[in-house]
Amino acid sequence: MNPPAAAQASPRRPVWWRTLQFALLPDYNRRAAAYWWLVVLLGGGVIVGSLVRLTLLPLPLGLQAVAGIAIAMLAGFVPVRVARSNNSFAAGEVFIFLSLLILGTEAAVLASAGEALVGSWRTSKRWSSRIASPAMAALSMAIAGSALHLAFDRGTPGAGMRIVSTMAVAFGYFVLNTLLMTAVPRLKRNERLQWSDLFSVFGWIGLACTGSAAVAALLDLTYRQSGIGVLAAMVPLLGMMLATLHYFFRQQEASEAVRRAGAEAHERERELAARHVRELEASERRFHSAFTHASIGMALLSFEGRILQANPALRTIVGRSGDALVGMSLRELVTDEDRPKLDEQLGLVAGREFEGFALELRCRHSGGDPLWVIAHCSFFSEPGAATPCLILQMQDITARRQAEAGLKHIAFHDALTGLPNRRRFHDLLSQAVERAQADPADAFAVLFLDFDRFKLINDSLGHSAGDEFLVQVARRICDSLRPEDIVARLGGDEFAVLVTRLDHESTAVGLADRLMEAVRTPFLVAGTELNTSASIGITFSALGYANPDDVLRDADIAMYKAKGAGKARYALFDAGLHTEVAERLRLEGDLRRAIDEGRLSVAYQPICDLVSGHVSGFEALVRWPHPRDGLISPAAFLPIAEDAGLMLPLTDFVLNCACRQLRVWQDSAPRATELTMNVNVSGHDIAHATLAARVGRAIVESGIRPHQLCIELTENILMSHVEGSLPVLEELRRVGVTLAIDDFGTGYSSLSHLSTLPIDCLKIDRSFVSRLDAGANETAVVRSIVLLGSSLRKVVVAEGIETEGQLAQLRELGCRLGQGYLLARPMSAEQASEWVAARRESPRRPAAGAAVKEVAAPASCAAD
Repeated sequence: MNPPAAAQASPRRPVWWRTLQFALLPDYNRRAAAYWWLVVLLGGGVIVGSLVRLTLLPLPLGLQAVAGIAIAMLAGFVPVRVARSNNSFAAGEVFIFLSLLILGTEAAVLASAGEALVGSWRTSKRWSSRIASPAMAALSMAIAGSALHLAFDRGTPGAGMRIVSTMAVAFGYFVLNTLLMTAVPRLKRNERLQWSDLFSVFGWIGLACTGSAAVAALLDLTYRQSGIGVLAAMVPLLGMMLATLHYFFRQQEASEAVRRAGAEAHERERELAARHVRELEASERRFHSAFTHASIGMALLSFEGRILQANPALRTIVGRSGDALVGMSLRELVTDEDRPKLDEQLGLVAGREFEGFALELRCRHSGGDPLWVIAHCSFFSEPGAATPCLILQMQDITARRQAEAGLKHIAFHDALTGLPNRRRFHDLLSQAVERAQADPADAFAVLFLDFDRFKLINDSLGHSAGDEFLVQVARRICDSLRPEDIVARLGGDEFAVLVTRLDHESTAVGLADRLMEAVRTPFLVAGTELNTSASIGITFSALGYANPDDVLRDADIAMYKAKGAGKARYALFDAGLHTEVAERLRLEGDLRRAIDEGRLSVAYQPICDLVSGHVSGFEALVRWPHPRDGLISPAAFLPIAEDAGLMLPLTDFVLNCACRQLRVWQDSAPRATELTMNVNVSGHDIAHATLAARVGRAIVESGIRPHQLCIELTENILMSHVEGSLPVLEELRRVGVTLAIDDFGTGYSSLSHLSTLPIDCLKIDRSFVSRLDAGANETAVVRSIVLLGSSLRKVVVAEGIETEGQLAQLRELGCRLGQGYLLARPMSAEQASEWVAARRESPRRPAAGAAVKEVAAPASCAAD
């Protein structure tokens, strides 16, 4: 069948013309479009001509014409809707005819066009209506106005004749404008123009139009007899009349709305019933043929792969009509990437090696959307058919494929930041390692990032703020990378960057500098400005890696090196770090076994009265006599214990040993019943809710009195967990133990906290005591701490007394208690017993040479 003439001619038109035609007149046929363009061109010409002639008027008349046009357009914004119709009229028609009578046809043409433009803009969103309505109004007014002035030019009519003539011209204007407008829908439907169109809309509109003309004629006569003043007084009266009509028509419109709602409900019921009948008929037709009405796409193919017949489901899947599919090769529906697979299977048909195939293929949808299908094809022979063919079953699996792609994205990407996750980064890093092994020139580097204050953000602002921080961090990292670099979130606040195509190590170092600069700018999170920094570890492929795990391990080691060096910096991995990390891991394993097997020991350092020389108590200090490395300093193994999560069992070991030893001393000597025992706890212990229970159990099992045990915690630990530690401290006080702040003066305690915390003792840090000989500043600091303790009724103990001068100054400053090498070194339980016995005979401090040397003998409770 040949296409219609319009379709044949359209390709010869310019592209811009077809685009304009489609934008303005998408549903117009050729006759309707030709009529529309004719009316618009004629009306536009009339408007342009009127504008030109209006500019030739004297200035006063020109201003009056502009005022009339403006009033007519403004009145168009407030139409009076006619009840029981879709029509309305505006007060602007009065001013249109008044402009016709006073100023001439040109002013009336422009006023009617402006009023029509306002009305169409208000009632229609189609540009075809917005353009054509002013043109039709201008054309109608030009004809009607010219007729009126032609009649007036033949003689001066009387007042009555002038009114009648004006009304007749108004009626003619209405008829012309109505016919011009109603012709458009008739032409679009290829129908003849009917006079009934005119009478169906005349009613109120025609009456209002002629009435407006009569009012305009009366105002014209008034203007001619009395001047502009009387005309100005008539405008409010005209407004009142229109308001009354507006109210009356609104009442009529409300009644009409009720009637229309009932009619629409009846029409909907009728339409639903008709639709139900149509659906029943369609349902019956679907059962006529399994092929035609199958739910999956089906087609008959020739052995060459040409479509002989296609069912509606297949047409829907590929978005093409039946006529377009018939005769088309199946290859044309498949994308270029998957055509070789299809050709391979179809090529087997001619050689009789074909039994059928099932392939997942990417096809071309007519709308351009991605389309995945699963195609099953096999031989098909229909009774009576001249030649056999193939039958194809095709099912849309796009949704399944998209779901699989979504799951794959979830599996390989971080849900919060959208960056590749650890698994995806591991795969990409494996590929980079393989490329570097094959070609050492294809070098890479890995940067391991950790943010130094992320835990504080989470703890203080909440996890939602932490998530927002990570999203902003990820964005800044991405902005700092090259296009070929890859960033991934490994977990928590840890990120890794794979720098590929590495020409020189300075490229990775420069990237690290950019990243640290990027995160140095404050972040705005949850309304709070946050400052943070990053510690970055860097390793390079030049070290000869064979697997990605080693790369990440070394980058992580370098990152911890940067963090240990003071944070907010980067560190490069070198082979020496392997030895350091291996040694740390060895010590961690040995320490874990030493705690489990009870091979640690406890030393005891006396706390003495600086005036009387009597021993008031001991401080329990953990020691680790390593079987191979000898005595290991607490400064070396305590950080390992904190990182490895061994502080709780280590504290329990010291606590139990110290309490039992104190009980042993109390049982052996009646004068030792008032001795106290100080035990240090870590931040991990304070954060653990069971600390008070563990302390209470040690007291009960040892049999000492609670007030004889003093729990020490450093000032920094206390102040960094002041809110969270307060309930734990209150529980310890309820147990009955005393509490001391160790290393006082090195942290940032505030007086408000000191006055409210349940603290009994302040221990002056050894750094202040060691500098007492240096000058007045250190002496003033110690004096202030002593006075502060006295004011708050807290015991003050000086640590690290090593010289006679320090001891003398502390006595002068009023510090009653102290400990240090000058008084006694830490010693084993047996040595401490001997030392206490010697002090009973001579309470004054022994000579410096008589101080007991510290040993590392295991505590007596180690075997318990």
